[in-house]
Amino acid sequence: MKKPLLAVLAALVITGAGMAPAAAATVDAATGAATQAAPGKAAPAQSAPAKPAPAIRAVNFAGTVALSNCSGSVIRFPNSTDTDPALVLTNGHCLETGFPAAGQVIVDQASSRTFGLLNASATQVGTLRASKVAYATMTDTDVTIYQLTSTYAQIKSTYGINALTVQNTHPTAGTAITVVSGYWKRTYACNIDGFVYRLKEGDWTWKDSVRYTSACQTIGGTSGSPVVDNATGQVVAVNNTGNEDGARCTVNNPCEVDQNGTVTIRQGINYAQEIYQIPACFTTGNKLNLSASGCTLPKG
Repeated sequence: MKKPLLAVLAALVITGAGMAPAAAATVDAATGAATQAAPGKAAPAQSAPAKPAPAIRAVNFAGTVALSNCSGSVIRFPNSTDTDPALVLTNGHCLETGFPAAGQVIVDQASSRTFGLLNASATQVGTLRASKVAYATMTDTDVTIYQLTSTYAQIKSTYGINALTVQNTHPTAGTAITVVSGYWKRTYACNIDGFVYRLKEGDWTWKDSVRYTSACQTIGGTSGSPVVDNATGQVVAVNNTGNEDGARCTVNNPCEVDQNGTVTIRQGINYAQEIYQIPACFTTGNKLNLSASGCTLPKG
């Protein structure tokens, strides 16, 4: 799980550069150093393609948040309205009261947690506050959704920041994505490599997880980061874990399990959890309704 560790922090102090991923796959907001050409960059005239490349949105930090121990983002659903209370998405294992147990679902839990809101260049422009934990679980997926004391319209009026929209359809293998960490103010660019039938880590099992290509070398503190589709700007998953040491199905060393029960260990590969099923569970006014038509989130 990608919460920050003392060892990571020590390495960052000692080396300065920290545990940054390969140069081809990261941008450090603190230095502004870009280490990957922008997707869709035009080719030289002599080798120009017959058709223009599809437009690619520049992925930045606007709408992401920094938590005390994780990353996150202000999200809205396709049917959310500007007057709805805003929501923050992070991981279930980032919950301030500790990891939910396997099979546990938390609904409407009091919370006054604060979040540092970032603008496009990763500067903190304000502090948002939760009114409650609307939903949290580490069963089937790994999510916490906080309801805030502010509406989307209030956040936009005060800070000029829009929420990120959650995609309500299943992500697609091969999609170019960016993992945007508000905690580290750093991005990781790669592609969706594929999907994992079951991902097991310690006591927890997640279904239909997203596997990244190897370029996304996410580190502790990136837990809860939105995984953004570069082409649409929508959030298609939430970053949560990776196999660090090559161990089998232990904490910080998830293993893949296929339909036949075959276990595969991919050391150095990182994962995210799908969120396309969440919008169906939030109805008018961003109210959680686990009994709503089409809602498949665990109900506890």
